[in-house]
Amino acid sequence: MKTAPITLAALLLAGAAQAQPRLPGPNFPAYRNVADVQTRCDTGLQGAKRRVAALEKRKVDAGWLAAFDDLTVYFEDHQYPNDFVLNVHPDKAVRDAAQACSLRWADFASRLGQNEKLFRALKKAPQKDGIDAEFVRLSSGQFEDSGVALPRPKRARAKQILDKLTELDQQFNKNVRDAGTRVAFTEAELQGVPASVWEKAGRDDQGRIVLGVDYPSYVPVMRSAESEAARERMWRAKVNEGGQANLDLLAQIVTLRSEYAKLFGFDNYVDFNLRRQMAKNGANATRFLDAVSGAVNAREKDELQELRAAKAQHLGTPLAQTTVQRWDATFYSERVKRQKFSVDQNAFRAYFPPQASLEFALHIIEKVMGVKYQRIDNKLWHDEAQTYVVSDAATGQAIAQLYVDLYPREGKYNHAAVWPLRGSATRIGRTPAAALVVNFDRQGLTLDEVETLLHELGHAVHVDLSRTRYASTSGTSVMHDFVEAPSQMLEDWVYDQQVLKLMQAVCADCKPVPDALVEQAKAAKEFGKGGQFGRQHLYASYDLSLHQRLKPEPLPLWATMEGATPLGHVPGTMFPAGFAHIAGGYGAGYYGYLWSLVVAMDLRTAFAADKLSPEVGKRYREQVLGQGAQKPAPELVKDFLGRESHSQAFFEYLKK
Repeated sequence: MKTAPITLAALLLAGAAQAQPRLPGPNFPAYRNVADVQTRCDTGLQGAKRRVAALEKRKVDAGWLAAFDDLTVYFEDHQYPNDFVLNVHPDKAVRDAAQACSLRWADFASRLGQNEKLFRALKKAPQKDGIDAEFVRLSSGQFEDSGVALPRPKRARAKQILDKLTELDQQFNKNVRDAGTRVAFTEAELQGVPASVWEKAGRDDQGRIVLGVDYPSYVPVMRSAESEAARERMWRAKVNEGGQANLDLLAQIVTLRSEYAKLFGFDNYVDFNLRRQMAKNGANATRFLDAVSGAVNAREKDELQELRAAKAQHLGTPLAQTTVQRWDATFYSERVKRQKFSVDQNAFRAYFPPQASLEFALHIIEKVMGVKYQRIDNKLWHDEAQTYVVSDAATGQAIAQLYVDLYPREGKYNHAAVWPLRGSATRIGRTPAAALVVNFDRQGLTLDEVETLLHELGHAVHVDLSRTRYASTSGTSVMHDFVEAPSQMLEDWVYDQQVLKLMQAVCADCKPVPDALVEQAKAAKEFGKGGQFGRQHLYASYDLSLHQRLKPEPLPLWATMEGATPLGHVPGTMFPAGFAHIAGGYGAGYYGYLWSLVVAMDLRTAFAADKLSPEVGKRYREQVLGQGAQKPAPELVKDFLGRESHSQAFFEYLKK
């Protein structure tokens, strides 16, 4: 999940067919060229300065909180589109210009976060109810975290650090995004890989097939290539994305975060960062991770022994002399699943064409949440990007918009994420908007990829079905270790036959997925549980440990921690160089994926009888999604479940 933005531009295309619903808010701006980016940047920042100056002079009265929230509305309309487009625009010059503008907005934001006049006014502003009180509490915390209450010398240093961290994070992502990593293979080396993955790929001067490390290329090679050498080359290329330059950037980032925490009197950045989250501090997060580790360690080791046996059988080597390497794990895991459960993830591609899969996922939300998605003709940053109007099914009122960018291309963000482009603000009739960005194979999706689609759509739904008074507390502005829960909750829906039958409602020509195949996939999913959660535990533990070190050395620490896992560490590889999550907003917070999953599995219990229940879906929409951050996350969960949340469902799942 990413945290980013949308804008105020032309209202829809004038010649759109009358049958189409109109966008309930402004359309995404065109960003035609570098000059357009620069002009928008200049005028946007000038307008922001004027609005801050006016708010500083405003009387602190009953309307002050709304006026303060208007600043967030303005940033969403002017800064957020710029910060998003640098990740998706096909023109590198436009992306680079947007990145330069983003740094200017970051400078403005860090100054605003230390504005004493606004901070004092916020504390004095009249509060009419609990929603206002929570808005003030959250906003005050943001000011405090920006250094507004620090002594002036420390405050100045805090601003320098915040600005530098933004710059380093952007450069880290740019190094991955623009790397253009390519790997060459002979046709013989790609034996086992579906021809659709490589037959139209370019060739080098030796006639070898050249593939990128985007997911539609990387995953099939790692799952299916019979050649161990081919898998190793692809794996090394992917795991070394970002290179030494990004290791150096990550060390700088973590060092600066440590210094930042010390400005506030904290020994480490972990405790500083977690004090406003559900976990509260690093000790609680570590205890939680220890409990997860205890539940999966033995399973992970047992699974590895099965992979060794599968490799020995495949190659005809003695078991005692057979070693499973990192680049073997996915390949032999797939073989075990085929042998034990008759499941091949590639077999699902025939049932899930990309566009139909998107419409299927949207239809699930329609059935459960009481909304309707309608695609409209609309010009966006790329010809293949799509626009959907989201309407309330009961009233027909357009309530949100969704942008979707499905396929990989050069220079595009190369994972899967959602950008909250605009938040809800019922006080002014403001409707939300989100952008869903993925990189799917045009030939079809595996069931794993459909699960990823539902996960990311869950973030978009969280944004688009928010109905909050203030934009500042809308959608995914919730506690960071809760933000993944609404998306993780939906992942399980793809293993429900009743849910999968909805595919025929959007694609009559699509072959229904056989019930037996789904059951086999459910059983196969259990097999890799140890490795899956073991890896997530490693990522989270590494993140916390790195941010608690006096002198962060990203690669030596990673080599030590990964070396202690059953598969060990491969010398010469540098996974942290591409670990963009912790270089950015998930720094000292990656544990939140597992923490949120505990909550997500608890939320699922309400849908146990019927995953498509509109009655439960209505409650969920109103009591969780619709509330955004108007209440603390634990209260949202308690309102929906009718009890305090607990971890029973999660740990029972780990033990199965």
